[in-house]
Amino acid sequence: MLVLPNWAEITLRVAAIAAVALVAYIAIAAAARVGGRHLLERRARLRSGENVPPAELERRIGTLQGLAVRTAAIAIGVIATLTVLDLFEINIGPAVAGLGVVGIAVGLGAQTLIKDWLAGIFVVIENQYSEGDVVRIAGVEGVVEEFSLRRTVLRDLDDTMHSVPNGAITVASNTTRLWSALELELPLDRNADLDAASTIVNRIGEELQADSDWRPRILAAPRVAHAWRGESGASLHVSGQVRSLDLQAVRAELRERVAHALAAGAPAPEG
Repeated sequence: MLVLPNWAEITLRVAAIAAVALVAYIAIAAAARVGGRHLLERRARLRSGENVPPAELERRIGTLQGLAVRTAAIAIGVIATLTVLDLFEINIGPAVAGLGVVGIAVGLGAQTLIKDWLAGIFVVIENQYSEGDVVRIAGVEGVVEEFSLRRTVLRDLDDTMHSVPNGAITVASNTTRLWSALELELPLDRNADLDAASTIVNRIGEELQADSDWRPRILAAPRVAHAWRGESGASLHVSGQVRSLDLQAVRAELRERVAHALAAGAPAPEG
């Protein structure tokens, strides 16, 4: 039987511990990604009306994987370190007891932080909202500018930034769930031909949806929902459906095209 020097045996054991820790880390990372993908894709299939873009799905998978990997890395690192210390016959009893006391103290002091993380995890898993959505949470309404497991950053209509801890969210109201309603009011002169103007606007909406650059953004072509004429003037109310992130761009493009078309064939919109 081969007898190795004491230092060589310890080196081999340390290397074995490191190899096991590395394999465990890789396995947990792979399992977290596969499990997270399976969970999120299954939820998307069960919710028949939800069509999650691939980029958004990858972002959510990456968020869950990152949390699982970071937690596993800390646990594996602590266990591996204590095991190596034991090889050198260092009494790890006080260290284990100290870690227990520190863990309790950190747990008591970080209850709010843990609550925020857990709430953030459920926001990702359930896809309650994403960056670019208009939501109302914790009494604040605005566009989601940034999202992490700890907090959600909103920008309201006054361009004020609000940082909301995820743990403070009890009800999340998403007003732009994957798609947004395009509502546009087009003022006209009082004596404008509303039928002719409506025909022009409907044609522009169909042309915009047929445009290869705009087709992916428009779910339902903008059309005149109703026309109105009063003593002060007339107007057309246009409705459609667009991707949430493209609402402002589609509205601006539609308004510009309609203005040019009406200038040539009917009274132009005011303003």
